[in-house]
Amino acid sequence: MEEIFLSRFIIMNKLLFISLIFMACSFTAKVSAQKIYSEDAEYKADIKVFVVDAEYKADLLVYKEDAEYKAEGNSGKWYFEDAEYKADKKIYFEDAEYKADLKIYFVDAEYKAEWKNASKKQWLY
Repeated sequence: MEEIFLSRFIIMNKLLFISLIFMACSFTAKVSAQKIYSEDAEYKADIKVFVVDAEYKADLLVYKEDAEYKAEGNSGKWYFEDAEYKADKKIYFEDAEYKADLKIYFVDAEYKAEWKNASKKQWLY
């Protein structure tokens, strides 16, 4: 009888541990969501971006999502927030490439969003 109780106890602990891991992974995905706010001044921004005129010049290919929940992760899918406090990252659009931390190109399809220069990923974490 004690053996059955002990084995059930071990199984329950394993299930609890697995559940906690899944919850932690979910939290991590939400932390790195790409909710963006466009600042009007450089000093207010977390990152300065420049929009290039061709895909091959970009560090990141960005797709503008129409819903917040679609912009999770750090894969180039951005949702532009209308208020600064809702955003994960605040960006400023530079007028010169050499001033920017990150060069982006807006793509017309969600599947095209991706990093072209993975070494720049840290800018959006």
